[in-house]
Amino acid sequence: MSAPKILDLGSLKHACKSCSLHDLCLPLGVSDDELQLLERIINRKRPLQRKDHLYRPGDRMTSIYAVRSGTVKTYTLTDDGQEQITGFHLPGELLGLDAISDGIHPCAARALETTSICEIPFDRLEELSVRIPELQHQLFRIMSREIQTDEHFMMLLGKKASDARLAAFLLSLSSRLGIRGFSRTEFNLTMSRNDIANYLGLAVETVSRLFTRFQGAGLMQVRRKLITIYDLDGLHTVAGIHPVGEDLRGHCNNGQCNPGKSPMD
Repeated sequence: MSAPKILDLGSLKHACKSCSLHDLCLPLGVSDDELQLLERIINRKRPLQRKDHLYRPGDRMTSIYAVRSGTVKTYTLTDDGQEQITGFHLPGELLGLDAISDGIHPCAARALETTSICEIPFDRLEELSVRIPELQHQLFRIMSREIQTDEHFMMLLGKKASDARLAAFLLSLSSRLGIRGFSRTEFNLTMSRNDIANYLGLAVETVSRLFTRFQGAGLMQVRRKLITIYDLDGLHTVAGIHPVGEDLRGHCNNGQCNPGKSPMD
């Protein structure tokens, strides 16, 4: 029999600091023993290469996944076989939650770059949640946050002009990266202009033109995929998002939206 795995708790906490597993366990005050139970069910998969699929529509759901590094896009296929992008998932975010109800993945997940993934078998996570009720509560909280994000995005597509959509998208990336300790004002866009246009419901020519306009207005600099934001407040104004006390993936406070006047008008 092989020797039992010795867990270095300090290393685990460091490794999980920028991962969605940090959201799942560390802030909840669970014991060291409970944290080790969670660690034991995690499978750190081999890195996905660019364009590799994590799962496809119709695949049976066996696990949820956490992005450790890299970027994954999720998409569905239209009736004519075209991609409709439903999201971009950054380090520290979960994938596969939308398959829990039916046990079948309704969309595909594909890496945009070399991406490291943690796989969490769902049946074992359910069993562990019985032993650690706080873990189940935290999972529900994460699922609720995903629903809120989807609602905000649908409102964005339904009510916002093209410049507001792109500005809100860039602010979302800025916020999500900043929360995980990365720069809020300088980052690479791992997704193509075509992917951004698809996600935002815009023509790719419109997206390219808006990047040029934002740069000309002094809001940012665009160097191929590298984005340097000079004026976060200006982007908030374009997006119609009030910057104080908000998660930038949303843009309403207590149900009241603040559209503002765009400096691009």
